[in-house]
Amino acid sequence: MNKTLLIFKREYLTRVTKKTFLIMTLLMPILMGALMVVPTYLANKESTSEQLVGVVDRSSIFLGELENSKSTKFQFIKPEEYDKIKDNLQAKGFYALLEIPGNILTTNKVVVSSQKQISIDVKSHIDSQLERVLENQKRAELISRVGIPDLEEQLKATKTNISVETIKIGDDGLARKGSTEIAMGIGFAASFLIYMFVFMYGGMVMRGVSEEKQNRIVEVIISSVKPIQLMMGKILAIAAVGLTQVLIWLVLLLGIFTGAKSMLGSDPKMQQLAQSQAENIMMGTNPSVQVMQTIEPNQFDQIAEQITSLNLPMLIISFIVYFILGYLLYSSLMAAIAAAVDSEEDVNQFMLPVTIPLVAAIVMMANVVKNPDGAIAIWGSHIPFTSPIIMMVRIPFGVPWWELLISISVLAVTMFGAVWVAAKIYRTGILMYGKKPTWKELGKWLKYKS
Repeated sequence: MNKTLLIFKREYLTRVTKKTFLIMTLLMPILMGALMVVPTYLANKESTSEQLVGVVDRSSIFLGELENSKSTKFQFIKPEEYDKIKDNLQAKGFYALLEIPGNILTTNKVVVSSQKQISIDVKSHIDSQLERVLENQKRAELISRVGIPDLEEQLKATKTNISVETIKIGDDGLARKGSTEIAMGIGFAASFLIYMFVFMYGGMVMRGVSEEKQNRIVEVIISSVKPIQLMMGKILAIAAVGLTQVLIWLVLLLGIFTGAKSMLGSDPKMQQLAQSQAENIMMGTNPSVQVMQTIEPNQFDQIAEQITSLNLPMLIISFIVYFILGYLLYSSLMAAIAAAVDSEEDVNQFMLPVTIPLVAAIVMMANVVKNPDGAIAIWGSHIPFTSPIIMMVRIPFGVPWWELLISISVLAVTMFGAVWVAAKIYRTGILMYGKKPTWKELGKWLKYKS
């Protein structure tokens, strides 16, 4: 045990004292913030550039009825000019050319010509404007036949916008404001962090073991320590590096949130912008078509109240537990693979079965968010190879404590089994060179006695 602690101390201090670790730890929150803010800024900036669309209306229904947007501007042209402009759109200053046939009411088809594929924003705006005008035209014809002049106003009066406010009732019986969007965002963020950390730090273990084996340094090291002590010291040290990084990020994010609350809390305009960006991130909507809503002065307090309704202690503890157990499960398998093979090609052969469950869990996340209590969510949160990711998606929506305990217990038992298997393979494979192991040979290694 003392030798394992010595290896742990050396590996941990070697990594946390590197300049790259310190720089990336401090810059990661900034980079994550940039990934959220920069796309929104660029989308808003791009939305200010207009794309000119020429319109040839052979039906005379749409003349003067099409409304411009921030990204699309319509200009009506005469039918006789259609051929001249179509042959050279860009020289005439047009992005695209819209031709509306005379029988549009019966065919419901139009033609858009462009020298390159038009963007989805322009196509969507054209669709919505044409549909709006045609619907108004059909309503007008209906009114003229039925003879109810105020039918249009009556139809408009029936349109209703509903604002859904969610209330979460805790185990203590107290009702608190909740937010499905915030629960979804936190669940996605926690699960993706575990996915990223398992790959990143598991990859560190695999590269470290592979380098020591290729450089023959391991032959010197194991002359004074047991292979299992070397493997566990390395795995636990990198796990501690990951936890250190996570704790620093949590402190930095808490400081950023507190500072933003104090600086923006008294400025409704800044609150409005922050809330709009948060909604874009949570809902995945297009910022260029987002409609600003009035934000109350205590918006940050409301968001904080919604976050606290998610049982943060349970969420944080579960994140740490699932990160440690999931990391130990996968990193031990990666260490065994690195010890068993000599080349990159062999690593890829054995890594595929290990990485498939992680990738499958990421694919399942969208279905789990839609139905956190469905069969896929329940099975995925109890299968040990996917539970660290799937369960973290479900926890913000509420998971019974007994179900969480079963999931953690199954994961812990599987993790200890994986460590035992990895230790057996590591002990034999770390000193073998020049031979490509097979699955059958790996099975024999498990039967070797110490």
